Amino acid sequence: MIQLHRVHHSWIMLILCAFIALGPVGCKAKKEAKAAEKARLERIAKARADLLAVINDQGSMSTDEKEDVVERIKDMNLQDAEIQTLIERAEGIIADERAAARRGEDRSVTTKSGPTSESDLNSMFQNVALARSTSDANSQIRDAINMFASSETPVLIIISQSGGQTDYDEPTTISKYLNYLKDTKSSPDEVYNMVFDANGKIKELELIKRYN
Repeated sequence: MIQLHRVHHSWIMLILCAFIALGPVGCKAKKEAKAAEKARLERIAKARADLLAVINDQGSMSTDEKEDVVERIKDMNLQDAEIQTLIERAEGIIADERAAARRGEDRSVTTKSGPTSESDLNSMFQNVALARSTSDANSQIRDAINMFASSETPVLIIISQSGGQTDYDEPTTISKYLNYLKDTKSSPDEVYNMVFDANGKIKELELIKRYN
């Protein structure tokens, strides 16, 4: 009986020793998993910021620089749906810039009012939104409309792109859009694509929502 009690006591001691020995290991594993998840979320946040910088860039980055950013993030193989969507958008912008370069310097053409390019139009929209007075805004609007085939030139605004699908906001015209910028002082959407007529005037305009 005494011997059986000693054997039972020995097993309890062995279990306690094992628990004590494994306890710190389990805590360490949890800490490492938590640290790894924190690092993953930080990588996703940094990747998101870098991709948005590419998407919203207004000429501070070259096409090659944008492509390097996207390729670096793709190599990270982040399993995140938002990152994948932003990669697709950034790649679309890069592809568009490559195509524009092949057609000739940012799709610019020379019109009677001067060269019209994406950067020119983006600047014009910004000037309208930031005009110091109504008369100044109206003057900017008149100059901008000279770039278009008419004041009723259609304007399409892209609100999302995913999986090869593009969703647009309600169609408007260039006159309505410019007056909207004048009245609301809103940050302009970014020029995405322009279609010109035989006279070098813009006959169709696509914009894309900015994401901050």
